Amino acid sequence: MVYATNLGYPRIGRKRELKKSLEQFWAGELSEAALLEQTATQRKHTWALQQQLGLHHIPSNDFSLYDHVLDTIAMVCAVPERYQWRGDRVDLSTYFAMARGIQNQNASIPAMEMTKWFDTNYHYIVPEFEQGMQFRFASSKVVDEFKEAQELGIHTRPVLLGPVSFLLLGKSHHSGVSPLTLLPQLLPVYIEVLRELAVAGAEWIQLDEPCLALDLDQAAQQAMQEAYIQLSTVSPRLRLLLATYFGNLGENLSLALQLPVAGLHLDLVRAPEQLEQALARVPSTLSLSLGIIDGRNVWRTNLEQALRMIEQAVQVLGTERVLVAPSCSLLHVPLDLQQEVQLDDELRSWLAFAQQKLDEVVLLTQGSNTGQEAIASALEANRQAFARRRGSSRIHNEDVTRRVQAIVDVPARRQSPYVERRQRQQERFHLPLLPTTTIGSFPQTAEVRAARAAHKSGKLSQDDYHAFLRKEIERAIRFQEEIGLDVLVHGEFERSDMVEYFGEQLDGFFFTQHGWVQSYGSRCVRPPIIYGDVARQQPMTVAWSSYAQSLTEQPVKGMLTGPVTILQWSFVRDDQPREQTCYQLALAMRDEVQDLEAAGIGIIQIDEPALREGLPLRHAEWSSYLTWAINCFRLASSVVRDETQIHT
Repeated sequence: MVYATNLGYPRIGRKRELKKSLEQFWAGELSEAALLEQTATQRKHTWALQQQLGLHHIPSNDFSLYDHVLDTIAMVCAVPERYQWRGDRVDLSTYFAMARGIQNQNASIPAMEMTKWFDTNYHYIVPEFEQGMQFRFASSKVVDEFKEAQELGIHTRPVLLGPVSFLLLGKSHHSGVSPLTLLPQLLPVYIEVLRELAVAGAEWIQLDEPCLALDLDQAAQQAMQEAYIQLSTVSPRLRLLLATYFGNLGENLSLALQLPVAGLHLDLVRAPEQLEQALARVPSTLSLSLGIIDGRNVWRTNLEQALRMIEQAVQVLGTERVLVAPSCSLLHVPLDLQQEVQLDDELRSWLAFAQQKLDEVVLLTQGSNTGQEAIASALEANRQAFARRRGSSRIHNEDVTRRVQAIVDVPARRQSPYVERRQRQQERFHLPLLPTTTIGSFPQTAEVRAARAAHKSGKLSQDDYHAFLRKEIERAIRFQEEIGLDVLVHGEFERSDMVEYFGEQLDGFFFTQHGWVQSYGSRCVRPPIIYGDVARQQPMTVAWSSYAQSLTEQPVKGMLTGPVTILQWSFVRDDQPREQTCYQLALAMRDEVQDLEAAGIGIIQIDEPALREGLPLRHAEWSSYLTWAINCFRLASSVVRDETQIHT
């Protein structure tokens, strides 16, 4: 039998219950007992849903009150000394202190560092390894939640961040501490955890080692071997699933196939070529988990293509050694498409959120086990949906296609060398040697948010809302003049988000009502979805920038979000290369830059905070990415005259 499995499910809840519970708890409006009760109810619903859908392997310990890496920090007692924790089990106050810091009359202790989880838009807490740190089993969350599900009659597959990735994702500020050298002290904790899970009745354990998708040196590869040789011998009843995702294992594939584990999960969305390579070398005792449902994006799966990959694996492994799964945890996609009641039937037929992706896992497993005739109607509906999407006039814009084809191979450059541009810009602006400015938006005050909400709900008219925004802009301009800044900004009071604001005005985008995903802790974002060719129909920022400039003799910057950042912070169409969509975005922003310049805006800032986030995980692929990403920025910015200054 082929098995339907899942690596992880969104934590936030259908109505962002986790966010609301956490923020009430932090505000002192909810007790610790009530918080734990509410989150237990949420886990119960999530497990029950996956059981009802028909999954054979349901994950546990994928839920977190803040972050799964922070959960691991607590589990192994890697609590930095500055939190002065001395207890037996890491308590909730210490847990949240590590995540959020401590600020009160008695103490000011910073939070632990947070950074992006590989190339996703999720953030994790970075482990800190200190001189003399003693690892021990200090949080039984993984065992407790396995038992919690067991009491509900649901047998789960506990999920743990693997020990080697845990160390590689951390850092040390002490010259004498190298994270990988701590593996001998760390492994006994993992061994104890696995033993407790075995005693509790666990069979499969999922150990996530996403660092296998990175360039690993010999020391890291050796650490993988040492770790899994020890972990594999903990209990004869345990079957370890080594989960990798986010890319091709490359030279690490041979290593992964040789490790003494029962199963290996491969991301076959990011790297479908891995399947043939793995099947050619897979040991006779190893099961393969096929990550064929995209856990990073919101589009439906081509079921026929997925079935062919399953059949390819079954021919080599037989049915008992094949698991069907999403490519990675579904943490990175919204919960349930059924909540999007405003969507028309055509768009809906193209999309799949977390629950729909598990429907696809179960459907593919059913087709593999009982024959494709059993799912013939679903296959036909899927085939027709893909055909309609390919031919939809909503996706294709011939003018955009022609514009991209005309510029994609032409390097974008400013008209004159920098030295000449600098001279002309100085003649125009007369700025001092070290001019002062501010990076971007002014604070979104309670008044600004309230006015925006009232306008959206219809309680505040368009005229009154615009009058309010003009007042806020003038206040910001006068403040900057008063304190003596040289280059001013208008404050961006009309914008709720630096990507959403532009996406709402560009063709090819749509926004969900409930398509929230977790960024970190209680922070949730609602990324736009780019479904078709991107085009700008009219100026997006010119009116507000021009109004701000009319209030002062000093230069006011036009403020734009760059094409790469808009791309990175959106769910991007999967029917063309990402760089093609980025070039379309660059052309739209190029048009906006031209209109800003024509309106008299002489300094234009184009923000690209996500440029580095888009770097591929493998260094060998950086050059290709940087070529088109940087060219897209240059395409957006290079259209201006020499006397116009570009900031980023």
